[in-house]
Amino acid sequence: MSATAYALADSKTMLRRNLLHAKRYPSMTISIIIMPILLLLIFNFVFGGALEKSSGGNYIDYLAPGMLLLIPAYMTAGVAVSVCTDTTKGIVNRFRTMAISQPSFLAGHVVGALIQALLGIAAMVGVALLVGFRPSANAIEWIAAFGLLAMLVLALTWLAVGMGLVASTPESASNMPFPLIMLPFLGSGLVGTDTMPVGLRQFAEYQPFTPITETIRGLLMGTEIGNSAIISVAWCIGLGVVGYFWSTSVFRKQGQR
Repeated sequence: MSATAYALADSKTMLRRNLLHAKRYPSMTISIIIMPILLLLIFNFVFGGALEKSSGGNYIDYLAPGMLLLIPAYMTAGVAVSVCTDTTKGIVNRFRTMAISQPSFLAGHVVGALIQALLGIAAMVGVALLVGFRPSANAIEWIAAFGLLAMLVLALTWLAVGMGLVASTPESASNMPFPLIMLPFLGSGLVGTDTMPVGLRQFAEYQPFTPITETIRGLLMGTEIGNSAIISVAWCIGLGVVGYFWSTSVFRKQGQR
């Protein structure tokens, strides 16, 4: 077998390990998926009536595409805690002494998070449909929307891996992704940015979650996308590259100690 084939085989083993761990200890995974769904229901049924009267539209159709981004954001906390737990408990040191591809440890966490996040997104879509979400997307637009969400998951997960590696305890690791978790609420996911005060509106318009939200909303609901798609892909690639090189650099330096 070539070095690439060994690396892929080791990554598959690490992915299986992470999925089995999530199956045996499902509390964090369930909470990460359930919380965004509960927030979707709360915002729709608490604020939806008032916003429908002011906008004249179906609020769940506006809300659901933005709330889908909560799943990737919330996943960062679980990934950071999982990586930090493995690091602080010495599991990583044991892996370093074994004849395995060292980056496969990180790849297992990232791909495992991607699978869980996509399942969570599918669950949120199902709940949104039950409470009145009526997208107009065709099959290609659905695939494009899930593809963009997958890119966002990968980008944020690599950042979360880096956070988990540098955190000293699982508790501190759970707090580090907090700014990422808050960003979907400070964009156009809940209300239009034109309703916000000037300073907040400027922040909301230039942070990464707003163009991603507008792209997902455009794909699913047929609204204008403009240049949001290009900006979204650029943000995902940029964040992913930064997260990948940061996390792999930290992991390599920790192995040299």
